[in-house]
Amino acid sequence: MTDYTITLTDTEKTAMEFIAFDVDDWITNAATNRARIAIDEIIVMNATHCNDNSIAISVGRDAQVAQALSLGVIDKASDRTVEEKTE
Repeated sequence: MTDYTITLTDTEKTAMEFIAFDVDDWITNAATNRARIAIDEIIVMNATHCNDNSIAISVGRDAQVAQALSLGVIDKASDRTVEEKTE
């Protein structure tokens, strides 16, 4: 598990307190929900790739995301950004 720390200005803090009962919970929920959406997308991409190439699909969500990365079905956004800058 990875922890991230963010810094908000006083104005941003006030704005977040206006919209959220618990700012930390709101931020955590936003990040984990976006990750859930990405996981769902990755699983579909991995299943399609594996079915098209007669590859056994790993069991479990974590394993399927790891498989997608190891097979080159997905990459990290930061890697794509570096590749795009060098082209």
